[in-house]
Amino acid sequence: MLPEPIADAAADPAAQTHYQVRFGRGPAALDTVASHADVVIWVDALPEPPAAGATPAVPVAPTLDGIPIIHADLRNRSNAARWMLEQQVLAGRRVSVAVVAAADSVEDTLAAGAVIDALAALGIDFSSPEAAVACASFTALQRAVGHLLTASVAGRALIAAGHAAVVADASGIDSQPPVVA
Repeated sequence: MLPEPIADAAADPAAQTHYQVRFGRGPAALDTVASHADVVIWVDALPEPPAAGATPAVPVAPTLDGIPIIHADLRNRSNAARWMLEQQVLAGRRVSVAVVAAADSVEDTLAAGAVIDALAALGIDFSSPEAAVACASFTALQRAVGHLLTASVAGRALIAAGHAAVVADASGIDSQPPVVA
């Protein structure tokens, strides 16, 4: 059961409560944006570069009391959007979603934009300006996603650590199902 919607007047403007689809970056967005949404899609496109000799850790979504959160990336963006739509159908009302990029990075911003684009494809498109800009970054650069992930700071670090396959796999748009946190 989803919590009741939060009134616009009760939240800081940074919470973007006027909009159904909201966007934030990093753990701080859990307080400013996600805590005022009905559901959260945590977007982490690449695992952290591993310590020497270790394997990349699978990204894990944070938790918020009473607010459903799933992890998404480029590989499961459409399934994450369908999950959000299912939450709306189950609630029987318009449901707000905070799409939160795990970090202020190229890969997480592109992946969050991909999720927002997938939401829009399902008709969930009353987006904040912040969400619209993230979405536009993905739609404008969609054909270059593979290159951008391999050229990003995190992508280059993973490749240098011998994990080029991890980076290549991460750029496969809609290639895997969502991971529920």
